[in-house]
Amino acid sequence: MSRQRFSVSLPSISTGLRAAWREGYGLSDLRKDVMAGLTIGTVAVPLSMALAIATGVPPQQGLYTAIVAGAIIALTGGARFSVSGPTAAFVVILFPIVQQYGLGGLLLASMMAGIILVVLGVTRMGRLIEFIPYPVVLGFTAGIAVVIAVLQIPDFLGLSVGQLGEHFVENLGRILTSLPSLNMLEFGIGAFALVVMQLWPRLHVPIPAPLVGLVVGAITAYGANQWFGSAGAPAVETIASRFTWEANGETGTGIPPIAPSFMAPWLLPGANGEPLELNFELIRALLGPAFAIAMLGAIESLLCAVVSDGLTKTKHDPNAELIGQGLGNIIAPLFGGITATAAIARTATNIRSGARSPIAAVVHSVVVLLAVIALAGLLGLVPMAALAALLFIIAWNMSEARHFLHTLRSAPPGDVAILVTCFGLTVLFDMVLAVAVGMGLAAALFIRRMALLTTTDRIEAENHPTVNGLPPEVAVYEINGPLFFGVAEKALTSLHLVDRNVQLVLIDMRKVPSMDGTAIVALQSLIDEMHREGIALILMGLPTRIIVKLRRAGIRKEKGVLTYCKDWQWAKVVVLRWHHERNEMDRNAEVF
Repeated sequence: MSRQRFSVSLPSISTGLRAAWREGYGLSDLRKDVMAGLTIGTVAVPLSMALAIATGVPPQQGLYTAIVAGAIIALTGGARFSVSGPTAAFVVILFPIVQQYGLGGLLLASMMAGIILVVLGVTRMGRLIEFIPYPVVLGFTAGIAVVIAVLQIPDFLGLSVGQLGEHFVENLGRILTSLPSLNMLEFGIGAFALVVMQLWPRLHVPIPAPLVGLVVGAITAYGANQWFGSAGAPAVETIASRFTWEANGETGTGIPPIAPSFMAPWLLPGANGEPLELNFELIRALLGPAFAIAMLGAIESLLCAVVSDGLTKTKHDPNAELIGQGLGNIIAPLFGGITATAAIARTATNIRSGARSPIAAVVHSVVVLLAVIALAGLLGLVPMAALAALLFIIAWNMSEARHFLHTLRSAPPGDVAILVTCFGLTVLFDMVLAVAVGMGLAAALFIRRMALLTTTDRIEAENHPTVNGLPPEVAVYEINGPLFFGVAEKALTSLHLVDRNVQLVLIDMRKVPSMDGTAIVALQSLIDEMHREGIALILMGLPTRIIVKLRRAGIRKEKGVLTYCKDWQWAKVVVLRWHHERNEMDRNAEVF
């Protein structure tokens, strides 16, 4: 007996790097990558700190994410120009995880999400982004932007609100009740940094606006603290005054001036300050958040890759990109990094800066590493109000307010309903619920639209030359469109006859591209009902694959009940033979 061999073709990794290498990579390309890496590295430092703080963890965790995950994903992923690190989209997912499970729980959830991403890549689910409707994406990203902006109000205004919770309405109420504690000095510094970051790009100076805004804010905050503050009570809160660290027996304020090192996430503190207890209950509790992280990571990373393809006329490998993202999120938490994904803004900056390969993203990680080691003290001087101003800009850009309003005005009512629903659920509840409900509504809307496209019509002899000449006892119908659960029952039940003289029904199904299980059940019911009424049925023009599917379901040729014909020529032969034999035999003779 011969043995049949089965082989599984696994997706490749590092396809982005190999694509650049195949095109020819020389010294000039390396110089361009280094310059691009320097640019996005300077952008990534303030962004990584701000996004980590918005998530509810110390700023160095965001920097470690850009260092470790940024390099690993670039070297193993399938997108040539994507730059990965912490992103704003994850704030609304990660913040509640930190509130419930602490930093250790967040890192464990990130690792679990990384495993899910690798599985998605290995199983070739890289085309996932194609099945996410635009109103769903726009709705939840705009909702995320609103949540991020609201979370920054206390730092921007210098309010005394304490620890914010998980729920938007509750947080908004606490912010409103704490408005009397407004700190005009912090508000002034935050507003000044915001104006600088907004106006700086108009000068066309090749220095990133976020960097300039934070430097100006840090200088202003330093002067204010020297003039108005004291050692124990700074007038303006900074990274150094809010965060402390302990590592290798040393302690300090702000950001530790050391490279990321191995740390076991399950030994880190939970929300209560005690080390996590790694067990099945914790894994089960984190499985839902991990799945949400993985889905959002896949969507954002693949969307970023599509955008970079459009800017550079290249082609990414979606499955390899998912595997690279997964590996980055598995390894980065072992060095203190939080969830990472491809960032559209940093990727666009990378492309505009002349990047040629993923080496630019690796250089960006090195730049962030050098900043941590050499500039940790200076980074600690950045005021929280200036970081809040930076996150305001990120939230505004993320919201795509113009596209949001344009869609509300011009999109069909069904798409508008999906957009508003996803937006509202993201703000009031969470993104996971918003995406689930949005996808459900989008699927229902798609089914309704497809159902309207499927029609069943009776063909009259005088309107169709092919039908002309058939016996009067034959009724001809045409079904146009797919037969699936949303339309099959309606399409097939419309074949019920009102003409008692009809003894044979011919259904033209040449324009039926597919049938699902519901349609097969409905067809079987139709055949049984016609058989009870003594009416024979001919199905014409079905593809072989659908006939095979019907046979597997038990719908086979049966004399006097059902037969198949491939075209009109053969159908006419069968009909005329039936008519001839019927005239010679009893009215109920079986001729098939």
